[in-house]
Amino acid sequence: MRAVKGPLRYVVFAGATLCLAATAATAGHAAGTSYRTYTTRGTLPLRTALVDPFQSWSPTAFAMTRKAGAQYVRLLVYWSSIAPADPAVDFDAADPTSPGYSWGSLDATVEAAETAGLTPFLDIVSTPSWAYAKRPHGVNAGTPKTAALGQFAQALATHYDGGDGLPTVNDFEVWNEPNLSTDLGPVKASSYRAMVNAVAASVHTVDPENLVIAGGLDPFGHKKNKHQSWNSVAPLVFMRSLLCLSKGAHPHATCHDTIHFDVWSHHPYTFGGAFGTAELPDDVELGNLAQMRSLLRAGVNDHHVVSTGSVPFWVTEFSWDTKPPRRGAAPMALAARWTAESLWQAWRSGVSLFTWFGLEDQPGSSPYKSGLYFHASSLDQAQPKPVLTAFRFPFVAYLGRSSVTVWGRDATSDEETATIQLRHGKSGSWRTVGYIVANANGIFQAKLKMKAKKTDWLRAVAPGSGKSLAFSLTRPHNPHIGPFT
Repeated sequence: MRAVKGPLRYVVFAGATLCLAATAATAGHAAGTSYRTYTTRGTLPLRTALVDPFQSWSPTAFAMTRKAGAQYVRLLVYWSSIAPADPAVDFDAADPTSPGYSWGSLDATVEAAETAGLTPFLDIVSTPSWAYAKRPHGVNAGTPKTAALGQFAQALATHYDGGDGLPTVNDFEVWNEPNLSTDLGPVKASSYRAMVNAVAASVHTVDPENLVIAGGLDPFGHKKNKHQSWNSVAPLVFMRSLLCLSKGAHPHATCHDTIHFDVWSHHPYTFGGAFGTAELPDDVELGNLAQMRSLLRAGVNDHHVVSTGSVPFWVTEFSWDTKPPRRGAAPMALAARWTAESLWQAWRSGVSLFTWFGLEDQPGSSPYKSGLYFHASSLDQAQPKPVLTAFRFPFVAYLGRSSVTVWGRDATSDEETATIQLRHGKSGSWRTVGYIVANANGIFQAKLKMKAKKTDWLRAVAPGSGKSLAFSLTRPHNPHIGPFT
C-alpha cells in the first residue's frame, strides 16, 4: 500500500509536546500484577525517509528501505541527464513529450519505489550546460536560468501527473544545499528565491496540491580562504535573507519579496550527539532546529512565505558515521543511541519527516560510512547495523527523581500498544513496567511513575515493530564527533 502523505501537508505548527496523558487503566498481564496503561494524545507525526545518491535503486534497495520503516525516499533528479545536451530549435522544455527528453531511467526508479510502498519526493539538481545564467567556476557551481528551471519543473510535474500509466508524484524539492557554493554559485538568497518561485509556479499550475520543498541547507557557514575556494553562507543568515526578515527575537521585514513553497527542509549534521548545538550563532545543528523553526514561523506569519496550507518542517538529510567501519566515527553502540535521540530531538523541534543519508556504507576509503547496512559485495548480502533498529523503531528513556520519561515511535506508525520493559544492568531478565498506547501517528510517550537507577536499561516492544534497542538510563559522555569524520 502506498505510504500515506496527506497528514504531512496539513500539519499546523502545533507544539510537539502537547501530547501525553496518563490514565488509571491497568492491565493484568502477569499473575497478581497490574501495570498502568498510558495513552498518548494527538501529536505531530514523524515519517521517515532515505536518501542515497550512490544507490542504483534496485527493487532490492527499495525493499530494504521499506523494511527499515521508511515511508518516503528522496530521489535526486539530474536535470542535465534528462534534458538534451544540445536542444533542437523546436525543443519545448515545458513539454515532457518533446523530443530530446530522456525519462526512462527515472521512470524505472520511481515505479520501483512506488511498487515497494514508498512515496518518492523528487529533488531537482544539476543544470544542463545550455541552461546557466552564470556558469560554474572551478569547484563552484553556477546558477541556472530561472525560466529554464521552471520549464523543466513543469515538464517533470506533468510527466508524473498520473497520466500515461506512470505513477503520480506530488512532492518536488528545489536543489540541494543552495547556501553552499559547490551547489549554487554565487550563493545568493535572491537567486534561490527566484528558483523556488519558478518551480512553484510550474508545479502548482500542473496540480495545486503538489508540494514544493525549499531549503535543504548545509548546516554550517564557511568563508573562502587561501586553503579553499568554496564558501557557504550560514543557514540562518541565508534563511533570513530568503524570507526578508531581520535578526532578533521579533524579526521585522527587510524587503517585500515573497517566496512560494509548501515545506521547509534542512540538513542538521551535528557534532557531539543529538543534543549538540552549533558553535557559531547562525549555524544550525540538531540542537538549533527550534530556532530555525521559529524563523520559519515568523516568515509564514508575516506572509513572506506563500503557501496554500500550513508549512511543515522536514529534515531531508542527516546521519551518523559508525565505527566500525570508520576510525574516528562514533562507536556503534553510541551511534545507535544517537540515532534514536536524533529522531526524538528533531520531532520535539517540530520536524515531521526525517531523512537518513545512506542505505549501505560506501566501500574503501570513501568517507560515507553512515549506511543502515554494512557494505557487502552484493546488496542482498549486506548485514544490518544496530543503527537500523534505532531508525526503524526509535526509543529513548531518561531518568528523573521518581520517574522515567520515555518516548518512541512504533515502526508501523499507527496506533499500537507499546510494552515498556526494564532490566537491571547490562544482562539479566526483562520485566514489564508499563504500557503506552501510541496515537494514530505511532508516537508514544509518558512519564512512568517508577523507581529506577542509572544502571537500569529500558526498551519497548510493540506489535509489528518487535523490540527496540535497549536504552541505558546512564547518560554517556558524548565525544565531539561530527559528520563524515
